[in-house]
Amino acid sequence: MAILHFPPIETASREGLLAIGGDLEVASLKLAYENGIFPWPTEEYPLLWFAPPRRAILEFKDLRVPKRMQRELKNKKFRFAIDRDFSSVIEACAEGRTRRSDGTWINPMMLDAYQRFHKAGHAHSFEVYNEAGQLAGGLYGVGLGKMFAGESMFFHESGASKAALIYAVEYLKSKGGRWMDIQMMTPLLRNLGAKEISRKVFMEKLGTAVKAPPLFDFPPARPHDHPSHSRD
Repeated sequence: MAILHFPPIETASREGLLAIGGDLEVASLKLAYENGIFPWPTEEYPLLWFAPPRRAILEFKDLRVPKRMQRELKNKKFRFAIDRDFSSVIEACAEGRTRRSDGTWINPMMLDAYQRFHKAGHAHSFEVYNEAGQLAGGLYGVGLGKMFAGESMFFHESGASKAALIYAVEYLKSKGGRWMDIQMMTPLLRNLGAKEISRKVFMEKLGTAVKAPPLFDFPPARPHDHPSHSRD
């Protein structure tokens, strides 16, 4: 049975733990993201739900790509796609190191849940392909209204996850998005211009974003390739 409600997010612990248990049905996940909550499973405990007191976001207007990264990506001949191969992206994220831990929090239960969330039109992938047409990197996340929550990135080739993030920002901006929820800060994202805001400010931004027209088409448009973008 899907979760029907969560406790008020103000009742979360200092670390952001809000609730324990429940399920990962589509309705539960949608309710969680609409209310600034995300799941974080661990091996030692039942399903955990978090709403941290400080939230990391990337305002698209603040994105700054270091010159060294610009040079690196300019020499790549990547091609991009959206929702062409969500399953391969999330599976690659599960196999690698993630931003939340040195291990993986994307266990089989999460893989199944987010693939169902994708089929429902709420989870999306940005993919990077090399010249041979092989998946070189990517990221996936959740889109509700004008809110996009980045969940995890991976790369098989140097620069591919960074290219995926930059392309995702460009795409989301083109659809009227203004910011991305990244949940927890990482050195890479801080260098790209991400910042932390209070839970109160985050919830105000979220409340406006989820009521806006969606960033993604549903049913999704036929996936298509996009050439790499040079950044001078």
